[in-house]
Amino acid sequence: MNRTKPGTLLTYGALVIGALITLFPYYQLAVMASNTTADIYSSPPRFWFGGHLFENVGEVFAKVDFFGSVLNTLVVAIATTVLVLFFDSLAAFTFAKYDFPGGNVLFAVLLATFVVPTQLAAIPQFDLMAKFGLVGSLNALIIPAAANAFGIFWMRQYARGAISDEVLEAARVDGASFFRTYLSVGLPVLRPALAFLGIFTFVNAWNDYLWPLVVLIDSNNTTLQVALSQLNGLYMQDYAVVMAGTLVAIVPLVIVFLIGARHFISNISAGAVKG
Repeated sequence: MNRTKPGTLLTYGALVIGALITLFPYYQLAVMASNTTADIYSSPPRFWFGGHLFENVGEVFAKVDFFGSVLNTLVVAIATTVLVLFFDSLAAFTFAKYDFPGGNVLFAVLLATFVVPTQLAAIPQFDLMAKFGLVGSLNALIIPAAANAFGIFWMRQYARGAISDEVLEAARVDGASFFRTYLSVGLPVLRPALAFLGIFTFVNAWNDYLWPLVVLIDSNNTTLQVALSQLNGLYMQDYAVVMAGTLVAIVPLVIVFLIGARHFISNISAGAVKG
């Protein structure tokens, strides 16, 4: 008869406690979304669901163009994620496996952009979008976010250890071009890193608020986070409706996370088995 070791029990116990702590805010969000604002302010606070969820969700749909903003946000998030995965992985593959003049200096400059606050770039970025005639369109959200320093750094660090130099050399001997080597050798190995970067990029694009608020002057192109901010009135705030809108807004994120995490874990497991 096999006995579970105490260390294993402690590990599982810690994981369960950590999962409960992580999930509790989402549970409380669902509880507040199903109650009224008066219930939210009641003492003692309520920790169980009420009967006003569908009423509150209906108020969200009535007050803002929810589905239109969701569609706009989906377009921006999907396009941004695809472009980031392509450009960041291509740049990271080059930095990690190819030596070229000025490569180290260029990568150091790239890392230096980490210390520049996003808010600091808003004004020059807005001016640039205005000169291109993109202010008010969704392209003003997609194009500036098509590549980023974090993604290149993350993918480079992964590629340096995951992609074998011997395999690259064999591809060169077989006459494979740079782009062919990237597609056939680099991308299959980088899939776990791409899965993580895809989740990270999609969530950031979905939750972005400041830049869409600044650059989307056309009310027909409002993104979800900007639309949800309109639920807060100047003199009256219905927090139950705000919580209901937030609850509905995180559903796509949960779906993306579950799909991306499944691919991430399966690819990591496959790599461990092969190793």
